[in-house]
Amino acid sequence: SANPQLDLPFDSFSWVHLLYPFHLHNSLYRTMCIPCFFTISTSEVGVVERCGKFSRLVQPGLSCVVCPFEQLVGRLTFRVQELQVRVETKTLDNVFLTAAVTIQYQVLREKVYEAFYALTNPTQQITAHVYDVMRAQLPTLELDAVFEAKEELALAVKNALSGTMSGYGYQILQTLITDLDPDTRVKNAMNEINSSKRLKFAIAERAEGDKILQVKSAEAEAEAKYLSGVGVAKQRKAIVDGLRTSIVDFADGVKGSTTKDVMDLLLLTQYFDMVRDVGSANHCRTTFVPSSRGLGDDFRNSILQADSAKFV
Repeated sequence: SANPQLDLPFDSFSWVHLLYPFHLHNSLYRTMCIPCFFTISTSEVGVVERCGKFSRLVQPGLSCVVCPFEQLVGRLTFRVQELQVRVETKTLDNVFLTAAVTIQYQVLREKVYEAFYALTNPTQQITAHVYDVMRAQLPTLELDAVFEAKEELALAVKNALSGTMSGYGYQILQTLITDLDPDTRVKNAMNEINSSKRLKFAIAERAEGDKILQVKSAEAEAEAKYLSGVGVAKQRKAIVDGLRTSIVDFADGVKGSTTKDVMDLLLLTQYFDMVRDVGSANHCRTTFVPSSRGLGDDFRNSILQADSAKFV
């Protein structure tokens, strides 16, 4: 038979009665409670409220709440989370740039209650602090100094966030400045400046190299001329020694000859050697003509005779 009060089959009524013996006036059931099962993943924690008030934290595994009195209102993960924030501001030398800041954070296990109930939007809170710190620090540095002070800027952001977010149940693990992006025209100008500096340095180095080459070349030429002079001096000394020996030998061998006769003979011999060498050279275009007092007239008469011989 069916229960006339709840209009349920007897089996169903008995099941509800055994699980949840809630009743009113010991006879009439006004409210029926239903168990709702759910699971919590590893590295997560669930937050359960009873009648709108915090009740308990649910650890990983299978759990249940008694509906409609209890409700799973949220989950928090203990995994490391990452938030990327892009901040646009200007430097001390009035150059606008965009800084990309990456924040790695996670929920503190001992402060789950604060992490869930203290902040409506944790990422928005972190973003606001990043904006505040970066826009306070970057205007005090010039553009070149900003690239050199990335570590100091990241540490300043981390210290500011750690002091604030720890009270809300969040731990700031790391803060990284991953990019500093000035305007394209500024980057091109910086590249031009760097290129000009390097070109100036290259020109100076090239000029220094040319200077060294010229100095070394001059030193080598001076050394070569010195050695050539030494060689010519030795050659002339050898010639003089040879002439002296020849004169002495000739004077001793030819009776009645004088020193002048010997010198004339040597000079004539050298003259014939010179004429032979000049005549045997293919590239030589020089003619040596003996000179004397009457040589001019003789040369003129010879030319006239040769010219008249053309018409005979």
